[in-house]
Amino acid sequence: MDEDIFDAIVVGGGIAGSVCAYQLAKAGYQVVQIERGSEPGSKNLSGGVFYCRVMEQVFPHFVEEAPVERHITRNCLMFLNRTSAVTVDYWDQRLDTPAVAVSVLRSTLDAWLAQQCEEVGVMVMPGVKVDAVIREGNRVVGVRAGEDELRAHIVIVADGVNSFLSREAGFRRKEPTKNLAVGVKSVIGLPAPTIAERFQLAGDTGTAYAVVGDCTEGVAGGGFLYTNRDSLSIGVVLRLDDLARSGKSSSDIHDHFLQHPAVAPYLEGGELREYGCHLVAEGGKEMNHDLVRSGMIVVGDAAGFTLNTGFTVRGMDLAAGSAVAAATVAAQALEAQDYSEEFLQRYYAQLDRSFVGQDMATYANAPAFLENPRMYGAYGELAADILFGVYNHDLRPRRHLVMVARQALKGSGIKLTQLMKDGLAGVRAL
Repeated sequence: MDEDIFDAIVVGGGIAGSVCAYQLAKAGYQVVQIERGSEPGSKNLSGGVFYCRVMEQVFPHFVEEAPVERHITRNCLMFLNRTSAVTVDYWDQRLDTPAVAVSVLRSTLDAWLAQQCEEVGVMVMPGVKVDAVIREGNRVVGVRAGEDELRAHIVIVADGVNSFLSREAGFRRKEPTKNLAVGVKSVIGLPAPTIAERFQLAGDTGTAYAVVGDCTEGVAGGGFLYTNRDSLSIGVVLRLDDLARSGKSSSDIHDHFLQHPAVAPYLEGGELREYGCHLVAEGGKEMNHDLVRSGMIVVGDAAGFTLNTGFTVRGMDLAAGSAVAAATVAAQALEAQDYSEEFLQRYYAQLDRSFVGQDMATYANAPAFLENPRMYGAYGELAADILFGVYNHDLRPRRHLVMVARQALKGSGIKLTQLMKDGLAGVRAL
């Protein structure tokens, strides 16, 4: 290596940046990782549910050694209405042998990842804000932070959903608001035994709720609730264009969700530990464009690798998978000493061969399906009305379930043909 040139500069200390830096350094390359926060994890809001099998490939025994919170073995899908809730509650012991998903707090997880990077030789530089890339001709050759410059053969951009760096470089546009959402989240502290009792948990197992309906007061998006070791993470994700049209406040919608009578008992007696908001990618495959230039690769949230299927919200596993793909191609480029855009286009093929590209393609229609306004009120109320007809034993003679459903459908104002079309669209999208 030239004394003044690194093999790779990774901008961003999140999951994508750390996995990419770790893979390259472990392969013997000289890597510097730059993080804007005072330390890796300091700028990340809370955490999430991490579908972690990809991390076991990068860090063997990840679940045992990393600071994960709980193993998610219960997944609940809730249709929340103003005065009712209908929940599909799925528990399966197979989800813990080995763990498929874990809840994490990013402040601790990202710090652990940075430590793993340092142990394989990555130079981790926290507290540094990268202002721009350095170009020679049409090739990116480094980054500028204030008056300081660092140069490398390849720059990996992992600076989050806004990706100011790739926009500054002039090849990724500002995303339209329909492709973005604002997430508003609270972390509520509760004793671990209380969480175990309220969510029927044993040992280090955990629960994740995906919620749709009254949690967002009709705004496109959804709510979430998941268990950490001694806290709950709860909040809403609201699509920006629909939120703007509604004229509502994201913080008010968040508070409305937490105060809902079907939700509030889970939080009773808890202590607010953390509260904040951040941007979330919502555009699906439509956002996975313009990911390479000569000397530069974009990964993780910066590349739009996030999926919301209504059942699950995935970002961290896709970020890690995209980082593995980027590290593979970057290593090939370093070996060949070819950093041209034509060579780095291999990144797309690498993604397409991985679960990242294939899952993004499988759920390409999910964002459009989740724009359906009936998902945020009418269908939840229809399900509740059908079940009310089943359980409301008011001394009147019982009717066949088909008749109960037909009457509820008639009262909902939803036409049968529309229900069938929406069902078919859901099957195709999900």
